[in-house]
Amino acid sequence: MGELVFLKLGGSLITDKRRLETARASVIERVAEEIQRAREAKPDMRLLLGHGSGSFGHFYADRYKVHKGHLEDWRGYAETGAAAQRLNRLVTDALLKAGVTAVSVQPSASALCHNGELVELALDPITTLLERGVVPLIHGDVALDTAQGCTILSTEQIFCYLARTLRPERIIMAGEVPGVYSGDPQRDTIVRLIPTITAQNYEQVEEMLSSSFGVDVTGGMQQKIQLLFELVTELPCLQARIVSGRTPHLIERVLTDARVQEGTLLHY
Repeated sequence: MGELVFLKLGGSLITDKRRLETARASVIERVAEEIQRAREAKPDMRLLLGHGSGSFGHFYADRYKVHKGHLEDWRGYAETGAAAQRLNRLVTDALLKAGVTAVSVQPSASALCHNGELVELALDPITTLLERGVVPLIHGDVALDTAQGCTILSTEQIFCYLARTLRPERIIMAGEVPGVYSGDPQRDTIVRLIPTITAQNYEQVEEMLSSSFGVDVTGGMQQKIQLLFELVTELPCLQARIVSGRTPHLIERVLTDARVQEGTLLHY
């Protein structure tokens, strides 16, 4: 079987996170076409896709504090989940139009969390789709929680949960910025790209990271890096790379060639 790759399209890439339910349609369309070209170039590659909720799910989650749980009115849970699905429909349709045989797998249909940590998710639908050469598409979503009633489930959490069973060779995170920086490149005037994160520099990097720009109820860049670093430490054969999806053809290049030196690489 060919290489298994997880690819996330960040919410900051495919939406304007500062404007409610504002999808970047041209970016989604371009990225979908790049994914299809990469699959044509590497027909034996197995691919699992995910995307963030951006200005669709995050605004509702923040408004109703869904990520904190203990809701008195569950309408906020419903509104947040519906918004996440609206964005997912746009992404799914763009992928299908580009020729990618993508099937949306709704995480909240089977996910169960405890104090915000994912403890259960149906694996069989995803493994079956991969065996058939289909591209499963998951996304950031709401989830039920045994301790606090409900929570928000990030794409990174789902990737980490799936990776421990499916064992991908690579995880690629395509966002708005070209990797991990010493500060927020959209806000700070003096920042530098961190090309590699390993055990040798992880603690220093963690201190430098600032929260992501815009509304984000899943912890921002610092939480994402923490999850990924814990995963590559647990699975030493795994590499995780963070790149910019705004650079044309870069997603295609990174999918096609694991040796491409762009963005920030996390490894054991």
